[in-house]
Amino acid sequence: MKVRRKRKAFIRGKTKTYPYDVAKQLRTREEMVAYLDAWLTDAPEDSAGIARALGDVARASGMAQVARDTGLSRESLYKALSDTGNPSLDTVLRVAKALGLRLRAAAA
Repeated sequence: MKVRRKRKAFIRGKTKTYPYDVAKQLRTREEMVAYLDAWLTDAPEDSAGIARALGDVARASGMAQVARDTGLSRESLYKALSDTGNPSLDTVLRVAKALGLRLRAAAA
């Protein structure tokens, strides 16, 4: 059963704005793969952005299940895959495996 949380509205003038959460837009496996592939292709040097994108895909898939599959705590995954996180290569590989993804190298 999915619990719906209220979104916090920001009011500027007469317009209400809501924070955008890309994880809510990633519905299919193909969308998740395309989103992560776009980050890897368009910004390969942005390690923080790639980690955040991996976190978005993990949240879209269900962070609790990803945590169980990786053997890491849910809290540590949220922290490592956040804007300010700095995940180790081991964490990235565990999350990719839990999501059913394979990272590959290609000539630039």
